[in-house]
Amino acid sequence: MTPNPAPLPPRRAVLLLVTAFLVYALDLVTKILVTANLEGEPPVRILGGVVYLDLIRNSGAAFSMASGMTWLLTLVAIGVVVAIVWIMPKLRSVGWALGLGLVLAGALGNLTDRLFRAPGPFVGHVVDFVSLFGPNGEYFAVFNVADSGISVGGVLIVLLALRGREFDGSIIKKEPKKPKGEKPVKSEETAGE
Repeated sequence: MTPNPAPLPPRRAVLLLVTAFLVYALDLVTKILVTANLEGEPPVRILGGVVYLDLIRNSGAAFSMASGMTWLLTLVAIGVVVAIVWIMPKLRSVGWALGLGLVLAGALGNLTDRLFRAPGPFVGHVVDFVSLFGPNGEYFAVFNVADSGISVGGVLIVLLALRGREFDGSIIKKEPKKPKGEKPVKSEETAGE
């Protein structure tokens, strides 16, 4: 008689959706406030100059790369959203739910800008407004809440993957390395195979 397998952890789609909703809402609210209050204004210095609020409209990707490829970045963001929605029913890991929720929020936040902001649908410029250590992205690229969600979520997902944690709640166990030249020893179970 075989022992009962361990029960699967609960599905984590709700955690992913709540995380995505909260970060997406924060991204939208901050962009509305920034565009209403900083349009045409000089950068605002806060936290003793560690952070500057500085409205920049970005046609490219993170760090202003791929300027002029806005339509392609829009399609990539749509692909990311579709992939996360596809994974969601199989999701059983809390860490992966948080990571994917952050990435989903970031993708949706910047996608919303690309679809609904000037100069037009699929080519809209993303509103960036956080500049670290100096105004105008002097020391570090200007970013927004959506970019932060993508970055933090991406790092979390990479760390989980490196630790062998899968989105379905399973853990990949690594086989111990065998010294070079040592032949594998057959166990009694596999000796006859």
